[in-house]
Amino acid sequence: MRVGCEFTYDVSAPTPVTVQVRPRSDSSHQLVTESWSTTPSLPVDEYSDFYGNPVKRFVMPTGSLALRYDAVCAVPDEPDPDASAVAQSAVEDMPGDLLHFTLPSRYCLSDELSGMAWELFGQTQPGGSRVQAICDWVHENIRFKYGTSNPLTTAADVLRDRIGVCRDLTHLAVTFCRAMNIPARYCTGYLGDIGVPPVDDPMDFSAWFEVFLGGQWHTFDARHNTQRIGRVLIARGRDAADVALSNTFGPATLTSFRVWTDEVPTG
Repeated sequence: MRVGCEFTYDVSAPTPVTVQVRPRSDSSHQLVTESWSTTPSLPVDEYSDFYGNPVKRFVMPTGSLALRYDAVCAVPDEPDPDASAVAQSAVEDMPGDLLHFTLPSRYCLSDELSGMAWELFGQTQPGGSRVQAICDWVHENIRFKYGTSNPLTTAADVLRDRIGVCRDLTHLAVTFCRAMNIPARYCTGYLGDIGVPPVDDPMDFSAWFEVFLGGQWHTFDARHNTQRIGRVLIARGRDAADVALSNTFGPATLTSFRVWTDEVPTG
């Protein structure tokens, strides 16, 4: 897969920014080549955040600024493994450092939606089959449509309005999982259209989630509700607040961006 993005900003005053667009090194993909540039050229600091996500940080000068990231990643030929039959661990048997993934977060109000979660899924088999039932319900009951949410939209809002983007469907699925004591973390990354019928809106950035079952993390996707080929993971966290593609700390306006996720022919 060739993946990457280009952002352009109009900056009114010198503004610090953090950017998360580089793939992680501990997922199913393998980074082959990469390049990073800013126009104008700027010094960049790099660090790993609390969740081990690679982050770039620099100060944008006044004026127009463009940043570009481009990479080639090797991805497995097989789709995501099917985890619908994996068993669920009791809370007392879960690793202690994962228990915070069962708690409410900024967008995933699992305490507020706990009653709804148990009403909908309390009769399902605990484990991967329950997570799949949650994905089925979210996929069937929440309509996907671009431009239907904003940075303040929570899982409770999505449940009420029954519409959202992949970020919102993921937040709701994560919320239901946590409400039922299943550790769940939000993921963002590049996702191409490999092995699926042609679509009017090609994939670019996407959101999915991982749950901890049977002693390891497993991938689920409430937006597409199917195992996919070609996920390139950028970041993991409690919800979208932890994995923003960029965070600006001053007067900067994003004026354009584009993303690419293209299959590279081999052989």
